[in-house]
Amino acid sequence: MTRRHLTFLCESDRLAATLDEGEKTTGLLLVTGGNEIRSGAFSGQASLAASLAEQGFPVFRFDRRGVGDSEGINRGFRDEEADIRAALAAFREAAPQVSRVVGFGNCDAASALMLAGGAGCDALVLSNPWTIEEAGDAGDEGDDSGSDTTPPASAIRARYIAKLKNPREIARLLSGGVDYRKLLRGIARAVGPKAAPSTLAGDLRDGLAGFSGSVRILLAEADRTAQVFIENWDASDARIARCPKAGHAYVEPHARQWLETRLLESLND
Repeated sequence: MTRRHLTFLCESDRLAATLDEGEKTTGLLLVTGGNEIRSGAFSGQASLAASLAEQGFPVFRFDRRGVGDSEGINRGFRDEEADIRAALAAFREAAPQVSRVVGFGNCDAASALMLAGGAGCDALVLSNPWTIEEAGDAGDEGDDSGSDTTPPASAIRARYIAKLKNPREIARLLSGGVDYRKLLRGIARAVGPKAAPSTLAGDLRDGLAGFSGSVRILLAEADRTAQVFIENWDASDARIARCPKAGHAYVEPHARQWLETRLLESLND
């Protein structure tokens, strides 16, 4: 496997990119979110790219404008379409054998791909899409919490249901080993009304509606961003796959393998 560093233009700004070369005709365009650089949290995206390239799939990663080694102003994920399209064109030029490109993004990078209707990619893998209404961006992808650390009511209900199935937790409750004030606060939130639908989620739905290629939506079940997404989405959507006990960046060994397997499924379609 050969790793090549290169640059390309997006409008008047020069962006930095990395290509992990492979001989196959399907490649992965890895879009980063927040202020994350193309290597990813704890170099997770660089490691993922190397593994996929060793299996023959070229992987193109880039820093969007105003992030990492790229010039320009970081406009945020709502205005990233031009960056993604420029990266896609640079990918095809650098790896001319590639005839099919799968776009992959986590957090607000997934949202950027949805808002852009795929931005010219042939297939999409969308992980933990960001649907939280905020004035700013989603922040670094390595942060599982965002600015609000309170999980949605559905996640709290699921947590309490799991506890009630655990004999050890029942024993703690009966023996007084539980903070009852905290318990009552959690119950009050769990039975509370569902949050109002996210306007951003509606925009993502509209953007994705015009995309004709295959779509996979990946959710890390322990991630608050994924929990909020499912509150704003059709939970029965057949395109959704869930990774149990996985955090936002899939740093857990089983989650890393799960993510790579899902990407390989899309690359091999």
